[in-house]
Amino acid sequence: MTSQHSASPQRFAPSALTRTLAWLRLCAITGQSSAVLVAALWMRMDVPVLPLLVIIGFHAVFAAFASWRLTQPWPVREWETIGHIAVDTIVLWALLYFTGGATNPFVTLLLMPIALGAAALTVPALLAVSALTGLAYLTLLAHYVPLPPIMEGPGGFALHVIGMAVNFVITAALLGFFINRLATAVRAQQGEVQRVRERALRDEGILAIATQAAGAAHELNTPLSTMRTLLPELRREHAANTVLADDLALLQAQVERCRGILREMVAFGKAQLSQEDEQMSLGDFVRGCLERFQLLRPEAELELELDAATADTVLRSPPGMRHALINLLNNAADASAMRGSHEVALRVRHQEGWLELRVSDRGPGFIAGRPGRALGQSQKQGGLGLGLTLAEATAERLSGELTVVSTDQGAEVSIRLPLSAISVP
Repeated sequence: MTSQHSASPQRFAPSALTRTLAWLRLCAITGQSSAVLVAALWMRMDVPVLPLLVIIGFHAVFAAFASWRLTQPWPVREWETIGHIAVDTIVLWALLYFTGGATNPFVTLLLMPIALGAAALTVPALLAVSALTGLAYLTLLAHYVPLPPIMEGPGGFALHVIGMAVNFVITAALLGFFINRLATAVRAQQGEVQRVRERALRDEGILAIATQAAGAAHELNTPLSTMRTLLPELRREHAANTVLADDLALLQAQVERCRGILREMVAFGKAQLSQEDEQMSLGDFVRGCLERFQLLRPEAELELELDAATADTVLRSPPGMRHALINLLNNAADASAMRGSHEVALRVRHQEGWLELRVSDRGPGFIAGRPGRALGQSQKQGGLGLGLTLAEATAERLSGELTVVSTDQGAEVSIRLPLSAISVP
């Protein structure tokens, strides 16, 4: 896994470079057109206007194609980025060929692709770009259309110096702006890669826990079956002892509850493997979750806020969404109990294409900077530290998010999910 993630920045960087080149290409076309028109119309220089405008027109057509290409979903490969650089280099070479070749003060613009490519391309790709640029420069040393006679003599040298100054300003501005833009894009992509890596590590931890849970469920089935067999006999033998009979009845109820939980685990695993979503109204989904929660926590005083219009929304309830909500409700009940309260509130809202499930408690809230979502860490005494982690993983799998906020009265944990991912079209 490590090698795959380490290669990710190189895979994403060509896309950032190609987008930077698209913006640079537009600036180049504008500058090239202005330079040709100024030289021909204002300075009255005898330059081949028609070939230059044809070359710039071809560059504009390619710029339009490249901009369209970037709107497509196909990933940008490194060889494609090199192709874009090659076209830009050839266009610049052609323009320089008709305007003095290597004697043109703007010939150093050939270094621009190398400077940008150094921040994003692999070493072989950068060597290919450098070889192409070097070949273009060497060709311009021997083959070019000379500049008009106005460039000869002291006045021509002054114009050459002015051109070098303008070239310096343009190069400094472009390099400063576009390399900063490219570096920002690469840093953002590397940050996304880091977040993907962290999610992958967290999911691996969840998968390991799920594997252990499956094994534990299989092993627990045997002792539970033994207890289910022995408890009725013990109740018959000690029917005269009222106190013991009541305790045995409670123990038998708890065994049946454990057996039901194991069955739910198996059913949930089968649903995960089948990848089949339940279709039901949001109201039925919420009521089913609350019924299950009340069985687990009969002492909880639950407050529900759900309007009729939102309740009628039909959902494709993915496996795991029900458990995520029950986990949040159970955590809220535990948090409220830390302050001697049993109050838990669930508010369900539908707004601007998003479904929000907000669970509030009357507990001490989250410690600043420690929301308690690290795998295996919990702020509750005896907690496993899995509730928020599993809920967050479920929300992210559905393109949503989980947020935690401490309030004056306790804490609020919200799951926001896009309706496009969970509603029936």
